[in-house]
Amino acid sequence: MKNSTVENKTLNLIQEKLSAGRLPQWVKYDPEIFELEIEKIFSKTWCFLAHESELKEHGSYVTRYIGNDPILVTRTRTGEIKAFLNSCTHRGAKLCTADYGNSKNLTCPYHGWTFNPDGELIGVTAGNRIYGEEMVKDEWALRPVPKLDRYAGLIFGNLDSNASSLDEYLGELKWYLDILVSRTDGGMEVLGAPQRWVVNTNWKVTAENFCADSYHALTSHRSTVEMGISPDFVSQAGFGYQLSLNNGHGLNLVLTPPEVEGPKYQGLPEELWPMFERNLNPDQLQFLENLQVHVGNCFPNLSWVSIPQSTGGDSITTFLNMRVWRPIGPDSIEICSWVMIDKEANEEYKKEASRAYIISFGPGGTLEEDDTEIWTRITESSKAVMARNKDLSYDNVLNYLMGIDRVMPIENFPGPGKAYPTWLLDTAIRNFWEQWLKMLQEN
Repeated sequence: MKNSTVENKTLNLIQEKLSAGRLPQWVKYDPEIFELEIEKIFSKTWCFLAHESELKEHGSYVTRYIGNDPILVTRTRTGEIKAFLNSCTHRGAKLCTADYGNSKNLTCPYHGWTFNPDGELIGVTAGNRIYGEEMVKDEWALRPVPKLDRYAGLIFGNLDSNASSLDEYLGELKWYLDILVSRTDGGMEVLGAPQRWVVNTNWKVTAENFCADSYHALTSHRSTVEMGISPDFVSQAGFGYQLSLNNGHGLNLVLTPPEVEGPKYQGLPEELWPMFERNLNPDQLQFLENLQVHVGNCFPNLSWVSIPQSTGGDSITTFLNMRVWRPIGPDSIEICSWVMIDKEANEEYKKEASRAYIISFGPGGTLEEDDTEIWTRITESSKAVMARNKDLSYDNVLNYLMGIDRVMPIENFPGPGKAYPTWLLDTAIRNFWEQWLKMLQEN
């Protein structure tokens, strides 16, 4: 692992600025910071890999990433889900290049070594003639991801064998995730394959955007409101809650104001409503009943948004979009984006949910294009000499002051974490950056 040249003194100065609600602009795109993030964050945290509905049959596989590490996730012959470094143990070639598929065995295109979905080496080209019968194939099995676990169908991996459990890592976030992924008897399913595209920005920019920056919706997404596609964020500004949670997680719950008539349960099919009542506690159910937008980020780079969208006419359709911001470089990410819906929803609703996602948060969607344009503008301006000035003077810091020392958390809030009485805040975003800095400073 490359040793970072970022000094503790510099990190301490960043901490000083962040505590005052200011963040040096250069940290978002600095190459040395990026290398430190790969070492200290992406090799140490639980990262989202897949949803179990993508691996329905024995022999199914998908290819994903944790930081720079290509990962192969498989469904074995016995139905178990496993994950491995997607690299042949002979010469290191990437074993599987397809995004997904189903195969009884996987053969390396370089020298023909063959592995089964359990990661076992079962075939070596001309093996006995080259290596002799004494070759121990078990020693050359695929290398498993050190830790693998699931929560409500969501599959996570961790490269650190000493990491705490996934349950502990998700912590307070589970209560809010359950409103989305555990509200029906069968849970969620992925509709189609996830879409992937590359954007010239940094993973932290996109993660904080979803973590709690609903403020941008008032301006960036105004056109979708005017077209009747999205809720009117301006007239309903701030009604709801921002949650600052442990381990850097954060989210916004945008609720329908009492005087506004909105769709019950986000307009989800009525046949699902009895399941909501069975699977959620009364407080969770009340949030879902009045929910407009559920948007957030699981540190470091798993984000989601659930939002009612119009696909034409008076109909409203809600989907769950989960996405991973895979870091490619300081100024480049690959977005891997899933559209999900409750398994028990009727087929017509599923089709409309998929369509609503495509026209809003798909790679060519209205809201996605709004966001992508802004993210690339941040990249362009952050490469400027003045922005990269590292003396941490006032001139190169960005404003994260919204709500600081002014908006206090709610006492006796029904859910865990620190809840604030408006979603127009930077509190959860500062919490994200504080976790980021904490991990960079460790050891």
